[in-house]
Amino acid sequence: MTTSKKAAAPRQSMVDEVYPTSVEGLDLEERLGYALRRAQLKVFKYFDEAMREYDVRPALFSALVVIEGYPGVTQSSLAQTLGIDPPRVVNLVHSLEERGLAMRVRCKRDRRSHGIFLTKSGETLTGHLKGLAEQSDLAATQALSEIERRQLLTLLRKVYASEETG
Repeated sequence: MTTSKKAAAPRQSMVDEVYPTSVEGLDLEERLGYALRRAQLKVFKYFDEAMREYDVRPALFSALVVIEGYPGVTQSSLAQTLGIDPPRVVNLVHSLEERGLAMRVRCKRDRRSHGIFLTKSGETLTGHLKGLAEQSDLAATQALSEIERRQLLTLLRKVYASEETG
C-alpha cells in the first residue's frame, strides 16, 4: 500500500510577501541573452501591433523584403539569407502564394529550382509594410537617439555577422 505525501502548504508569511517585478541588481542584468530577449519582446510587440491588420509576422515580412530585393531568389537562398531552416521557408513561400503575394517560377538553367517573385499585390503590400515596420522600430526605440539607434544596429549586425564569418 502506497501513501501519497501531500506537498506542504507554504507558510502564510511566504505567500503574503511581495515579489520583485524587475531584475535590478541580479546577475541577469549583465547577461546579453536576457537583454536581447527583453529588447526583442518590446520590438516584436510594436511590430505585431503595426502588422496585426495584415496578419504579417516577422518571418513573413522578412521574406517579402528579401524577395522584393532579390527577385527570383531560390528557396534555399532565401533560407540562408534569413537564417532559417529550409522546411520553414517552404511554409513561408506557400503562405505567400496562398495570399497571392508571391509566385514560384521554374528556373531555366536548373529545372529543379524555382525562383520566387512578388506579384503586383505583393509589391504594393511590401512597400506599405516597410513603412509600418520603420514606424514600429522607431516607436520601440523611442528612448534612443538616432545616433544610439544606429550604434545599436551596427553592434547587433557585428554580433550576428561573426557567426557567418567564423
